[in-house]
Amino acid sequence: MDKVMLAVGTRKGLFLGRSDNRLDWEWEGPHQSMAAVAAVAIDTRRATPRILVGGRNEHWGPAVFTSDDLGQSWSEEAGGSISFPKDAGADLEQIWQLRPGPDDRPDEVWAGVEPSALFRSGDGGGTFTLVQSLWDHPHRPDWRPGAGGQCLHTIEPHPTDPNRVLVAMSTGGVYVTEDGTKSWNPANRGIRVPFMPDPEPEYGQCVHKVVRDTDDPDLLVLQNHGGVFRSTDGAKSWQQSETGLPANFGFGMTRTRGSDGSFFIFPLSADMNRFPVDGRAAVYRSDDDANTWQESRDGLPDSGFHTLVLRDALTSDDGDPTGVYFGTRSGEVWGSVDRGRSWNQLVSHLPDVLCVRAAVLS
Repeated sequence: MDKVMLAVGTRKGLFLGRSDNRLDWEWEGPHQSMAAVAAVAIDTRRATPRILVGGRNEHWGPAVFTSDDLGQSWSEEAGGSISFPKDAGADLEQIWQLRPGPDDRPDEVWAGVEPSALFRSGDGGGTFTLVQSLWDHPHRPDWRPGAGGQCLHTIEPHPTDPNRVLVAMSTGGVYVTEDGTKSWNPANRGIRVPFMPDPEPEYGQCVHKVVRDTDDPDLLVLQNHGGVFRSTDGAKSWQQSETGLPANFGFGMTRTRGSDGSFFIFPLSADMNRFPVDGRAAVYRSDDDANTWQESRDGLPDSGFHTLVLRDALTSDDGDPTGVYFGTRSGEVWGSVDRGRSWNQLVSHLPDVLCVRAAVLS
């Protein structure tokens, strides 16, 4: 098969792995040493793949770095490719998400940042412009930081309708535009928050992640702060989807490609007990559009596993069959070549893993 690349963002830089069989890996790094890399994208829409890295250096602050030679060299836009306009009254704290647009818009790249804001690039991630309509939304003064910050962490462009984009943030919930970012509407109907005075508020949910189905773009799965939900109508409404799960708290989610693909989630015990259930490493897979879930953990540690998987540290590649990967806050990366049925440790002793991205390189 073609070579697969893994891009692993950590608390102290980016590490790149390459493999011809997805079992034996060669690793290099760290790139952008000592920068906390919370966002990575491998953009394979062009003849030469581009790696985009959102890193935050404690001295220089956050920035986007790009490489068009698979990490051999890096460039950064002079003055920073992402920054708030002076009249926005905000400073960029961190880049949480870098998301290439659909294949038919090869120069489109989106960025989600802290404080919660959306930026768009029309030149492949070289420069970004604030999406003013979301920043000016009347709900924004009520958005509050979650435990990890007030971050816009999920961007899901519609694959065929350029006017439709979904974003999610902690806290704030899900918002959708259907008119090319001219306006945004909250899309949280049915997402319950039992500990709030209104258990089904219009907005303000602490959404941890949203994943869109690759075959049916109106099918979405969402991990809230204490609840897993699915939507079959493009986020107009949500229903609980927890059958088979040992707990309904967590962060990491992904979806494998193709009409026979699966959703994956890494549950944690609870919000005040953020450890894997019973100290067992376990990924849960749904093969029926997130109606039910089943444990997929062959090869994973059966006890003494007390780390966790963050929201962008569970991912998949474009191979056939699809490879699935996750990274832990204890610096391990695990992979599966059979859609999550069995797992192998690919690397260990990395810094704290914040995000993982995978791509097949032709």
